[in-house]
Amino acid sequence: CADLGFSAEDRQENIRRIGEMSKLFIEAGVIAITAFISPYRADRARARSLVGDNAFIEIYCNASLDVCEQRDVKGLYKKARAGAIPNFTGISSPYEPPLNPDLEIDTGNASLDACVNKVLAYLSERGLIPTKII
Repeated sequence: CADLGFSAEDRQENIRRIGEMSKLFIEAGVIAITAFISPYRADRARARSLVGDNAFIEIYCNASLDVCEQRDVKGLYKKARAGAIPNFTGISSPYEPPLNPDLEIDTGNASLDACVNKVLAYLSERGLIPTKII
C-alpha cells in the first residue's frame, strides 16, 4: 500500500484491498482481524458487503482529535496542520463516524486493558472465541 496517499480515492482503494485480503482469509477459514483508518461510511459498507455481514464486525475505536494528536508519534498531525500532508483525516479531510457500529470503544477515556476486555467479551458473546480466554 506504499503506492497510496491520503486522497479519498486512495483511502477507498486501501479499504478495498484490505477487504479483498480479508475475504481470502475468511474463505480459507481464518479469522481476519484488521485495523485501519476508514474515514468514509461508504467504504466501510463496501468492505462489509465484500466479506459478508456475518463475517464483518465494525469496532469503532472512538477518540477525540486531541487524543489522536497526543498519540501521534510520527508527527503526521503536525505536518498535516502545517499543510505538508493534504487530505489528512480529521484535519483537512472529514471523518464520518459509524452510525451503527457493532461495538464502540472509547479509547480516549478507557484504559487499554478495559478496551481489550470489551473486545474479547464481545467476541466471546458472538461465539468467536471461547469464554475461558477472557
